[in-house]
Amino acid sequence: MCIHPLMTTIAPPRQFTYPFCYQPHPLCVLAATEVQREIAGMHISESKMFGVLVVSDTQGRLAFLAAYSGLLEGRNDWSYFVPPVFDAQQPDGHFKITERQISAISQQIRSLQAEDSQLDVLRRQRKRMSEELQLWLFRQYRMENALGETKDLVDIWRDYHSSPRIQQKYPLPPGGSGDCCAPKLLQYAYQHHLQPLCMAEFWWETPRPVVQSSPVGEIRHHLHYYPACQGKCKPILAHMLKGLDVEANPMESAMSGLLETVYEDESLVVVNKPTGMLSIPGKGEQPSVYSILRERYPDAEEPMIVHRLDMATSGLLVVAKTKNAHQNLQRQFYEHTVVKRYVAIVEGVPVNQKGTIVLPMRPDPLNRPYQVVDMEHGKQAITDFEVLSVFDGQSRVVLYPHTGRTHQLRVHCAHPDGLHAPIVGDHLYGTPANRLYLHAEYLEFTHPVNDKRLQFYAEGF
Repeated sequence: MCIHPLMTTIAPPRQFTYPFCYQPHPLCVLAATEVQREIAGMHISESKMFGVLVVSDTQGRLAFLAAYSGLLEGRNDWSYFVPPVFDAQQPDGHFKITERQISAISQQIRSLQAEDSQLDVLRRQRKRMSEELQLWLFRQYRMENALGETKDLVDIWRDYHSSPRIQQKYPLPPGGSGDCCAPKLLQYAYQHHLQPLCMAEFWWETPRPVVQSSPVGEIRHHLHYYPACQGKCKPILAHMLKGLDVEANPMESAMSGLLETVYEDESLVVVNKPTGMLSIPGKGEQPSVYSILRERYPDAEEPMIVHRLDMATSGLLVVAKTKNAHQNLQRQFYEHTVVKRYVAIVEGVPVNQKGTIVLPMRPDPLNRPYQVVDMEHGKQAITDFEVLSVFDGQSRVVLYPHTGRTHQLRVHCAHPDGLHAPIVGDHLYGTPANRLYLHAEYLEFTHPVNDKRLQFYAEGF
């Protein structure tokens, strides 16, 4: 049975977990500890994301459910864990039968000569069958929510991505959608009349021999908690969480204070952005640097925003008031004549006290905004660093990015071939805290009109 009693006096939370940024509730930590004991006895050979969902039954008794992402050791029938939403692995099921037929066509294609007239016919047939099979598969994933509503993955995806441009480019969800921990756990809870209380996901790292010298792309740490993935799970959970009282996104509610103006003239303004504030507007209506300055300077010319900081990062930003200033400042960023210095507090003590990190990066298309290191396809990313001090097992470092890749400093700090020391409060690549301890403290550039070199400093933490 995959419903496990949870004997404890710990009180449940008032609201359900916001799954894309959270501190694990003590009930989840307790449940995860039980799951980790179970995994340790299974002697699995692969690293995997696992999840726990704490629930109460109709009589108010606490229990927890456990799940793994995708397949575990090639199987999806482990009795300790909840089953898949849809089992596509049955050898005599439609999916596997059609999959074998497609494989047979692929074998025919490989056996034919390039000039054979059958090639195009077989390729078109294979493509048509693959697309039809994928569509059929996603229709079998009928996801429930707390309101008793049911939608399949195709409808969920289309309703969430209402933009015709996105629907045309990505008409179907990514492969593997519906097989992550969170959808599995919630589906089982709804089907068995269990009330979801809180949820968490953690990474289980199985030691394995090093078979390649290039860095591993994903940054995952053994037993650390991680948010649900954005690319696959966000549209699904937007449907499945309906009817639950879910916590507000702590990154949106963590904004501390108003936007501080450090300097301004007729051409530009330099601001000190607080943590939790967007640089540009997002999907919701929360304030952003752009929206605040657009209202503050109604006569400013578009596009204003010259560069950005992550929502969780605080510090200095320069914003243009005129088109000419914007073009000039953007050119300075492109030519790397702008000097940026960040200060961060990281977990642990880096091996080297000073140096340069060179790790190419690219987005993970199935888990945005997550970034991965990719030595073959990533874009160049370079960061200088220096350790300033060490205290209580943490280090204060300064970081000088020479390139401006998304999450560059966060990845370069967390990656084993970087500092191997995640920034404190990094819920994507490290461990959540009350904030991300990364601050853009120094900015230097040339004034776009008078050519004077300007330097600005804003103390962080």
